Amino acid sequence: MAEALSYPFFQRALLAGLLVALLSGFLSPFVVQRRLSFLGDGLAHAAFAGVALGLFLRGEPLWFALPFTFLVAMAITFVKERTELSEDTAIGVFFALSVALGAIFLAKARGYVGDAMGYLFGSLLAVGPLDLLAVGLMALLALFFLPLWGPVAYATLDRELALADRVPVVLHDYLLSGFLAVSLVLAVKVVGLILVAAFLVIPGAAARLWARTFAGMTLLSLLLALLSTLGGLFLSLALDWPSGASVVIFQALLFGLALAKTGLSGGK
Repeated sequence: MAEALSYPFFQRALLAGLLVALLSGFLSPFVVQRRLSFLGDGLAHAAFAGVALGLFLRGEPLWFALPFTFLVAMAITFVKERTELSEDTAIGVFFALSVALGAIFLAKARGYVGDAMGYLFGSLLAVGPLDLLAVGLMALLALFFLPLWGPVAYATLDRELALADRVPVVLHDYLLSGFLAVSLVLAVKVVGLILVAAFLVIPGAAARLWARTFAGMTLLSLLLALLSTLGGLFLSLALDWPSGASVVIFQALLFGLALAKTGLSGGK
């Protein structure tokens, strides 16, 4: 294992994995507490449509997936805020539309269908310098989101009271949705479209079973995301498993431990 650290590709994979873990670990408590797990799946399918569009137009797929997924996230939030439809209904509509568009774009991208497989399953060990730069810039951008943690957490725990206190809850909803969309697309190269939603759900779900406060849940989610990335990456090397799948399996193991502890103690 120590020998692997001497290879540049593994160093990039490790750094990219840790940066994505920080992003997902920070966002996961909001996803879990606000019950936005389905949003992760919906945005993953929007990213699939963006990737397919990129392959069809012979461009860099992720650069098409970024604006496409961001616009879908904004549209879902707009429908939720401006109509009487529930958020899961809005997600379901754009989920179906994204899959349909993705299928059409992929069918037209003759000769490039095989390239889509790399985006479906991802490969942490195949992260290049530009991928690492993109994830690094997103992690840097996350620093500007940190001052909003308190107000967004307030609205997460009691939306009505936050509105009564004149917290700009709707604006924060848009910001959170956009941040989730961009983070999810950048994580696609690491874990793939099929598994990327797990990064935004499992760390927060495991932390929710252990933590007693939202601040504690956030810190624990960050720790579990980092630990599962490290453990999954070395598991991938040791057993020759796909790197993204290995990280998710490690996350699931940690969630199983949290679930077992909660079950044994009879809950909190």
